[in-house]
Amino acid sequence: MTGRASRLTGTGTLVRFALRRDRAVIPVWVAVNALMVLSMPNTLKALYGTPAERAGLRHQMATNTSLRAMVGPVFDDSLGALTAWRVGVYAGALAAVMSLLVVVRHTRDEEESGRQELISSGMVGRRAPLTAALLTAAVANAALGVLIVAGLAGQGASGALAFGLGVAGAGMVFATTAAITAQLTESARLARGLTAAVLGAAFVLRAAGDSASSTGSSVLTWLSPLGWLENLRAFAAERWWVLLLFAAATVLQACCAYALAGRRDIGLSFLPTRPGPATGRLGTAGALAWRLQRGSVLGWSLGFFLAGVVYGGLTDGAAKLVGDNAQAREIFRRMGGHSGLTDAFLAAMVDMLGLVAALYVVSSVLRLNTEETSGRAEPVLAGAVGRLRWAAGHLLIAFGGAALIMLLAGLGFAVGYGEQVGPVLGACLLQVAAVWVIGGVAVLLFGVLPQGAVAAWAVAGAALLIGWIGPALNVPAPVLDLSPFGHLPKLPGGHLDWTPVGVLLVLAALLVAGGLAGLRRRDLAAG
Repeated sequence: MTGRASRLTGTGTLVRFALRRDRAVIPVWVAVNALMVLSMPNTLKALYGTPAERAGLRHQMATNTSLRAMVGPVFDDSLGALTAWRVGVYAGALAAVMSLLVVVRHTRDEEESGRQELISSGMVGRRAPLTAALLTAAVANAALGVLIVAGLAGQGASGALAFGLGVAGAGMVFATTAAITAQLTESARLARGLTAAVLGAAFVLRAAGDSASSTGSSVLTWLSPLGWLENLRAFAAERWWVLLLFAAATVLQACCAYALAGRRDIGLSFLPTRPGPATGRLGTAGALAWRLQRGSVLGWSLGFFLAGVVYGGLTDGAAKLVGDNAQAREIFRRMGGHSGLTDAFLAAMVDMLGLVAALYVVSSVLRLNTEETSGRAEPVLAGAVGRLRWAAGHLLIAFGGAALIMLLAGLGFAVGYGEQVGPVLGACLLQVAAVWVIGGVAVLLFGVLPQGAVAAWAVAGAALLIGWIGPALNVPAPVLDLSPFGHLPKLPGGHLDWTPVGVLLVLAALLVAGGLAGLRRRDLAAG
């Protein structure tokens, strides 16, 4: 067996194992992203049914710098080109998030838990784990690309192919970025955070470039992989050579990750964790939980505040963009619950942030599962700390953090929009009731069925899908009611009914209680 072959021994087995482990998570990510993209042509057709309306939209976007920074410039007024414009950046960003989670989970997470050392003691090559992680991400992105190509082929085969390859390419660029950060850090949490920071920088660079240029030609836009996706110009005289940028970035970053992986031992990194003090200063389980999750809370808090500022600043621009378009007003009415365009837009954006906050609460609650399966919870519980006290520290951060980030989102709206401060702030805080229900489901799964705790991501993804796409497609009310967010009052501008809010809070409390009862009675997973 050659040296190169021996370094990849066991790759196929590890890929099959990774796909089996992610058999629920990857399909949810792919389905949510694909449905977001594939639902857009019909939505746009309902909003802008005539060529004249679509041409007017293109002209308005050329002069509306705030909305152009949010979704990019329009290169053509066909339904396919408008679909690529409306969801291209977000589809690429979702593919990037999916990819970074997959790669970090199957590389640094495995090393941090000690499982990788056990696996590598068998017939497994040195580079097999990293290769398997990247191939798993490639399978996920390929599936997403195929669905996009097949679903948009009716808008133009070449445009659909370009768009599908571009979204998959963006995902693979950030998959290899995650592969690099997994070599640099000792912590999976930090590896995810660094990759997410790179993704955030890519979004900011693209937004800054697009606000300065209506043709996507700004240097800042070209510095961002998300800018490459829009400059691919799917359905608008495709620039096929832009795909070479995705390929080159993926190959170069993968080579860098392999070079770094070959120069370190399992469990170590190039940026070692700073040693703590000689004498411990954490006196409670809650203090330990805060130490573990403070970076995540601060990052989400900053992100939600900035999102509130951005959405608040877009409120007037959105009203001007919709204008007298009756179909667009109807879509916003269904999303925001009001006929008044400004209130409907604000309510829709508040709902959107609430849906995203559900992802935060799931990730924070499932930190309990990570601590348990990695074996770090066992020495904590071996002392004078009971299970409920240990869990309570993390749950306080999860549920309290959800309220905090929605509060900061409301303050961001106040900064960006400057009007209706009280109603918008109240609307943001009402979202917390539905967010807590999703968090309660995660607690219940962790406490009663820890092997299936990852299914909480599917619940949050389903709520996101229903809330994001459902109103635009005018799905039946019973489907919308499957999500806890469908029962909240539509504020600002709507009637405040405390009954559904109270019911959601009680439901969240019952779910948490059920999860904690299950945690007290079951055995802990072996580290």
